Amino acid sequence: MGTQVEQTDLKDYDPLSQVDGQLKKQKVIDDWLPITSSRNAKWWYAAFHNVTAMVGAGVLSLPYAMSNLGWGPGVVILVLSWTITLYTLWQMVEMHEMVPGRRFDRYHELGQYAFGEKLGLYIVVPQQLICEVGVDIVYMVTGGKSLQKVHDLVCKGSKRIKTTYFIMIFASVHFVLAHLPNFNSISGVSLAAAVMSLSYSTIAWVSSIHKGLQPNVEYGYKAPKPSDTVFGFFTALGDVAFAYAGHNVVLEIQATIPSTPEKPSKGPMWNGVVIAYIVVALCYFPVALVGYYMFGNEVEDNILISLQKPTWLIVMANMFVVVHVIGSYQLYAMPVFDMLETVLVTKLHFKPSTPLRFITRNLYVAFTMFVAITFPFFGGLLGFFGGFAFAPTTYFLPCIMWLAVYKPKKFSLSWCTNWICIILGLLLMILSPIGGLKNIIHSAKEYKFYS
Repeated sequence: MGTQVEQTDLKDYDPLSQVDGQLKKQKVIDDWLPITSSRNAKWWYAAFHNVTAMVGAGVLSLPYAMSNLGWGPGVVILVLSWTITLYTLWQMVEMHEMVPGRRFDRYHELGQYAFGEKLGLYIVVPQQLICEVGVDIVYMVTGGKSLQKVHDLVCKGSKRIKTTYFIMIFASVHFVLAHLPNFNSISGVSLAAAVMSLSYSTIAWVSSIHKGLQPNVEYGYKAPKPSDTVFGFFTALGDVAFAYAGHNVVLEIQATIPSTPEKPSKGPMWNGVVIAYIVVALCYFPVALVGYYMFGNEVEDNILISLQKPTWLIVMANMFVVVHVIGSYQLYAMPVFDMLETVLVTKLHFKPSTPLRFITRNLYVAFTMFVAITFPFFGGLLGFFGGFAFAPTTYFLPCIMWLAVYKPKKFSLSWCTNWICIILGLLLMILSPIGGLKNIIHSAKEYKFYS
């Protein structure tokens, strides 16, 4: 009897229907996950998503970075960073659909294809998570501190309110916005953020010109000891690296653009990237060069602090920063939500549902808020995260993947270009966290928790 049952089971067994069932299940999950649920974005969505991702509040620290780098090295590093990151961004856009009939919708999927299933995951996911969670923590601090500046300027003479409370006020917005399901649903927030970033960058350099060249302005290194000058130089490298962090979300942004064999997504995506990089140049170069020229080595680590007056303009610029970092936070949080929800649904077998999404995303916002409240060392955090996390994912991981996948001929132009980017990126990764860590230690000595 037992044999008959087995034969009947074998007769009923249809491998095609099982595969069909798995595909249907996968489609349900893909339609629910934030990265793959909506693929009808236009090229201009890519443009303002990239501007929002790229032009961070870090632009306001560029004049200070210039004061630590000096004119020559500063200009060279700014131009080199812009050129290298545009090249590595082009590589990622090209690699998104290099395998016919397949799209690498996430950074780690490309890593798995280039380095192997397990190794790719271990190389890319920790780096990407450090970047995205790091940016969100730094933006929690930036948003809170910008709100505090607005309050202090508008309500002069009033009782001092702790930075902690302002970070909590800023976080309250994200407890609502975090529940927008996917990239296309945050396109309005992202557009507002892109416009704001261009606005506050313009305010920063136009106001610097209006304020004029400061009396007795100096451009030499102002650190009293040579060791401090070296540490300052390293920190500034991290600040510049932080200014080009958009690579961590570029494949996820491209995943939202429709694609066919006749019209692949790389065309519209590249259009968006070029527009975004023109806007990035319009934001970064005037702020860095004009700000440093006008204030010299006395410039603050946030150019808006150096400007001080007129009050209404500084208040407006700080509110623009708040709106921008709200959009940026969501943009960097979306791939993290995607990773968390993928693990919960595919590995832990939770059912895709609204309560699951609600709990997961609220916990993530609460976690970033808690870390930001506990360690709000803005300048040091920029330098540390900038070198440690953004250098690999932005400057040299795309190059290593390109070499692994396309295998260009030794000493050809492509081979040499990629190796130059890898060496420069490695130097950046090693040197800049040293300066950032020193700043964090220095700030921690004087810092009282939850002050």
